[in-house]
Amino acid sequence: MKKAKLIRLFKKFHKWPGIIISFFAILYALSGIVLNHRETFSSFDIPRKLMPPGYQYKNWNLAAARGSLEIGNDSLLIYGNIGIWLTNNQFDQFEDFNQGFPKGIDKRKIYSLKSMGSQLVAATHFGLYVTEKHDVSWHKIPLPLKEERVVDLTMKDDTLMILTRNHLVKTGDLQNMIPTKLPAPIGYEGKIGLFNTLWELHSGELFGMAGRLFVDLLGIVIIWLSVSGLLHFFYPKWIKRRKEKNIPVQSLVSSKRWNLHWHNVIGYLAIIFLIVNTIAGMFLRPPLLIPIASKQVGIIPYTHLDNNNAWHDKLRRIHWNDSLNIYLLSTSEGFYLLDESLSQPPVPTVNQPPVSVMGLNVLEPISPDTYLLGSFTGMYAWNMHSGALIDFMTGKPAALANPAGRPIGTHMVAGWIKSRETGAFWFDYNHGATALSPHSKFPQMTAEMVTKTPTSWWNAALEIHTGRIFEHLIGPFYILIVPLAGLCIIIVLISGFFIWWMAYRKDTSKSLQKNHIHK
Repeated sequence: MKKAKLIRLFKKFHKWPGIIISFFAILYALSGIVLNHRETFSSFDIPRKLMPPGYQYKNWNLAAARGSLEIGNDSLLIYGNIGIWLTNNQFDQFEDFNQGFPKGIDKRKIYSLKSMGSQLVAATHFGLYVTEKHDVSWHKIPLPLKEERVVDLTMKDDTLMILTRNHLVKTGDLQNMIPTKLPAPIGYEGKIGLFNTLWELHSGELFGMAGRLFVDLLGIVIIWLSVSGLLHFFYPKWIKRRKEKNIPVQSLVSSKRWNLHWHNVIGYLAIIFLIVNTIAGMFLRPPLLIPIASKQVGIIPYTHLDNNNAWHDKLRRIHWNDSLNIYLLSTSEGFYLLDESLSQPPVPTVNQPPVSVMGLNVLEPISPDTYLLGSFTGMYAWNMHSGALIDFMTGKPAALANPAGRPIGTHMVAGWIKSRETGAFWFDYNHGATALSPHSKFPQMTAEMVTKTPTSWWNAALEIHTGRIFEHLIGPFYILIVPLAGLCIIIVLISGFFIWWMAYRKDTSKSLQKNHIHK
């Protein structure tokens, strides 16, 4: 095939897919920058009424409630994405219990809530918060760690065990805190999940703050390439209209050349980084996520993941089992049993129940050795010693964890609460509250609660970046947006590179610039 024909072919692959994908590329770039700096944007919210229909609260959906804590004979705290609200055993009245938390709904997203004497302790994404029970004013308690995110809390006698993504911290008075790096588990091979590696590569966190800022720069590059590409498409039309009206076009022609020059220069300098980052992002969402979800790879030396903590970014939930004198630890790599002293290597449980890659939302003991486990794969009654697994929804035996299975199931379990009088309720992420008893019904969220629970910028950015924001338009096919958009971006990048290589690379003189083949 002749060079001219090849160039024309590459132009078709570059022009039309580029025009189509530019809108999505800009959305991905902007949302990615917000996602990369959660704390920076954590104080900014969007009124929920401005979001698409699927993001409106209805029947306590969208992980509004994660759990509950009884603090009196007729006093109950419900917590989750709504923060913390005080209610009674009948759930017929609700009172805001969030006084003192910093501005921003993202800063009062509660993972766990425990009672410790006259105080309450809350685990949040941005640290550990404490308040007196009868004088609500939440304030932050510093942890003796660099990390702030607290993912779970459990009580062992009078000692509070604070779980972060990397460490376990013990305290008996919320002042003297003892951080503990858990021993490596039995059979540890010094590997990490491929999903985690690709996640940190895509965000840039694999190389620390410098890496994150570099990925931010790639986002700006994507925006520039999209905007300058669209401008180049419209320049000929603008020039033609000016000529028809006898308006000078020299400045517009110069602007067109400048725009094309920097479109090409920035594009070819960044192309390798953009392709690698795009491919990494494609594998973080189904369907490409499914085959890599359970894959283990070696840790890349000298990166953020290269440290001497075998549990780095792997810890998720913990529960002290007082009857058996052991800890049950939920991690991104399965369940483990920990001895009371925390000095022995954690032992993996006999069988591993299915838990979504999005994490375990319900960890509720129902007998000394049996737990109720809930995640986006469903809810199960699991005996941690025998490995027996019962599907909570059907009452029938369930299959154990399948690494190649879907990351979500029919029932996306987001929370579980119980009351002395009305019994227990479980919460589906999409459909909200469901009572275990046919005679019970959970009340609707109050207007005050909905008004005080907007969408954070970070969560809105996440919905855009994953493509879920378009679910109300195209239904379940939204799952294909990320892989198809990624493929389209790669085609545009590669075709653009070959156009530059074949048509513009050697065009340095003015004479050649006048006669080169324009896009």
